[in-house]
Amino acid sequence: MIILGSTGSIGVQALDVIARNPDRFRVIGLAAGGSNPDLLAEQARQFGVGDVAIGADEAADLAARPADVVLNGMAGASGLVPTLRALAAGNTLALANKESLIIGGPLVAEIAAPGQIRPVDSEHSALAQCLAGGTPGEVRRLILTASGGPFRGRSREELAAVTPEQALAHPTWSMGPLVTINSATLVNKGLEVIEAHVLFDIPMDRIDVVVHPQSIVHSMVEFTDGSTLAQVSPPDMRLPIAWALGWPDRVPDAAPGCDWTRAATWEFSPVDDHAFPAISLARRAGAAGGTAPAVFNAADEICVAAFLGGRLPFTGIVDIVGAVLDEHLADQLGEAERASARRAGDHGGNPLSVADVLAADGWARARAAELIEEV
Repeated sequence: MIILGSTGSIGVQALDVIARNPDRFRVIGLAAGGSNPDLLAEQARQFGVGDVAIGADEAADLAARPADVVLNGMAGASGLVPTLRALAAGNTLALANKESLIIGGPLVAEIAAPGQIRPVDSEHSALAQCLAGGTPGEVRRLILTASGGPFRGRSREELAAVTPEQALAHPTWSMGPLVTINSATLVNKGLEVIEAHVLFDIPMDRIDVVVHPQSIVHSMVEFTDGSTLAQVSPPDMRLPIAWALGWPDRVPDAAPGCDWTRAATWEFSPVDDHAFPAISLARRAGAAGGTAPAVFNAADEICVAAFLGGRLPFTGIVDIVGAVLDEHLADQLGEAERASARRAGDHGGNPLSVADVLAADGWARARAAELIEEV
């Protein structure tokens, strides 16, 4: 095992799974951003790891070394190149870095071999497990579940007065500020729709979202015969982490299971797209492809920071993300027409590059910041 982002939440929980299964897993490399060097040093000592990297460039070099599994638990766009390096080296990738698929989806899809990526996100892990119950041709649709966040059931008008303190109080999961706010706006679920589209090669119009506040059913797959398979467990990230590390075999006692001796009620309801338009917006970005998902993601990060800093209302997050995406899509269409005219018979086109993605990311951040100043 090589663990990237070892001092973050995913990395720490992965090492917990590994520590409880020393006969099964061996850590040969650790990488982290450098914000917690004491913890990184302790992890290296505990697991007897000689190869330790600090920083994105060093993590990318480490990811390319031979290993059975590379777990990418890095945060942000810096995780994209390590993902690409791990895949290019032929390593199996346990992927928890959303940005690899959101901003670099076409790049990842181009080089990933079938089955080379094992999703760590709980929803995509659930989908992968359920998809094993049928053939690709038998899949009718994927159904991602969403807790609905702390504001489930509120109208758009009621959401306008939401404070950062209220938005940071997630009812189920303990996460960092960005992901917690994205869960409250349902941007996170929109990003997961894009991820599912890239990971499983299912059209956007066959990926649904349903609100399930108990967060016990992590996602479902509906098959063409009318049956639906669901993956069910109490909320605990160690389960999808263990599944990704140990596949095709399951890791015993990776996390506690459901207590079927106690009565329980599970609720499911449709998403209110008027109050929470983020998922529809993400569908537009995902369907457009190219650098549009990168723009969606980057603009959101700037808007969330502005909201947490008191410079943007809660509903302004998705409003400005939508405005930035609209501008980008209009310009992308014009650029596509201009590029087509320039190529004049060259049907190969120009493939997306890491530089393209990072340029779009930078533009979206700058444009979102400009629009925030106008609010």
